[in-house]
Amino acid sequence: MKSPAAPVTLAGAPLGEARHVCAFFGSDEEEYRVLLPFVKEGFDAGDRAVHVVESHRCADHLGRLAAAGIDTAAAGERGQLELRTSAETYLRDGRFDTERMLATFEGLAGGGGAAGFARSRMVCRMDWAAERRPAFDDVIEFESRVNDVWRRHDDVVVCTYRTGRFGGDAVVNIMRTHPLVIVGGTLRRNPFFVPPERFLPELRARRAQGDVPPRNA
Repeated sequence: MKSPAAPVTLAGAPLGEARHVCAFFGSDEEEYRVLLPFVKEGFDAGDRAVHVVESHRCADHLGRLAAAGIDTAAAGERGQLELRTSAETYLRDGRFDTERMLATFEGLAGGGGAAGFARSRMVCRMDWAAERRPAFDDVIEFESRVNDVWRRHDDVVVCTYRTGRFGGDAVVNIMRTHPLVIVGGTLRRNPFFVPPERFLPELRARRAQGDVPPRNA
C-alpha cells in the first residue's frame, strides 16, 4: 500500500502523487544545477538516494555531490547513498531484461528495505539506451510498466536523457511513459503521458507489425 505523499521539491516545484519523471538536459551543468537541490533535500530529509550513472562518471558524480555539501563517504557507510553503474543495473550479463529490471526496481522501492529509510529518491541516467544493444522498445516497455511499481510507493524516480542523443520519435515514446517531465529546467505535468494499460497494447501491436520506435532517428 502506498503511504501518504510527503513534501518533495523538484526543479523548484512541489511534487504531487505522480513521481515518475523524465528529464531532458542539454549538458551536465544544467542537469546538476536542476537536480542537486532535490538530491540535497533528500539527504537532509533522511531519504535514501539511489543514483545510476555510467562507470566513467562515478568519480565526477561523487565530486559534484561533495561540492553541494553532501558527505558521500558517510552516506555510503550508513546505507543512505547507493551509487550504481548503468551496466550493472540495466545491462547485467550484457543484456537488458525487462522482467529482471522490474524486480530490481521493486527491490529498490520503499527505501530498498533498509532500516530507517522509508523512501528512495532515484536518479537514473539513461544515455546508455541511445547506444547500447537492447532494442529501444524493450526500454520503453519497461518505462511504461514500471509505473505500476511507483504507484504503490512514495519514491521519486527521475530518468534523465541527454538532449540530442535521442531522435524525435524516441523522445515522444519516452514522454508517453512518464507522467511528469522536466524541459528547460522546469517541471511540468506531461500532457503526452499514456497510462500503461493503454500504452502497452499499442506498443505490442506496433512490435508485432515490425514498427519499432527508433532511438536516434
